[in-house]
Amino acid sequence: MRRPLSLVLLLLLGLGLGVARPAEAADIVIEDFTMHPETRWRFFTDAVMGGVSTGRLEMVTGDGAPHARMTGRVSTENNGGFIQMRLDLAAPPPAGTTGLRLIVRGNGQRYFAHLRNGATLMPWQYYQAPFEVTPDWAEIRLPFTAFRASGRLMPGTPAVKSLRSVGVVAYGRAHEAEIEVREVGFY
Repeated sequence: MRRPLSLVLLLLLGLGLGVARPAEAADIVIEDFTMHPETRWRFFTDAVMGGVSTGRLEMVTGDGAPHARMTGRVSTENNGGFIQMRLDLAAPPPAGTTGLRLIVRGNGQRYFAHLRNGATLMPWQYYQAPFEVTPDWAEIRLPFTAFRASGRLMPGTPAVKSLRSVGVVAYGRAHEAEIEVREVGFY
């Protein structure tokens, strides 16, 4: 009986054997890319408004933990400048949630998280916060107070109780984009 119990404890605790840091008790994971993420995530580019950026979103299952990989070429030609992967939320985060949590890696560039809520009535409206990626998986925590409205007629910070979607975006300048997302959640 001792051997199976110690083995179970070893597996549960990870004992520092290269196991990724688990989410904290107050963290809420809304996506870990294990249950048909291709049915929930949408990919689109500035072509929806006449831009010429190109890219793709793929779900990766054979390279360690399941994750999404967004790649492409962002172009500012023809009033463009973005590629985006977006997840519509089934429900807003619970009261007391203070920020967005991502586990990401990429090509060492700046990307953006976009939030949409009840105040983002037009397709071009969003709340945006920047973050940097490195070639190694890293946790990014973006407090809701770090998100800025895309327009003047919107409230200054997003109302959490009416959040509708989360986006990961390559935006605003001509560049080659490569970002991978392993987990999305709130804290």
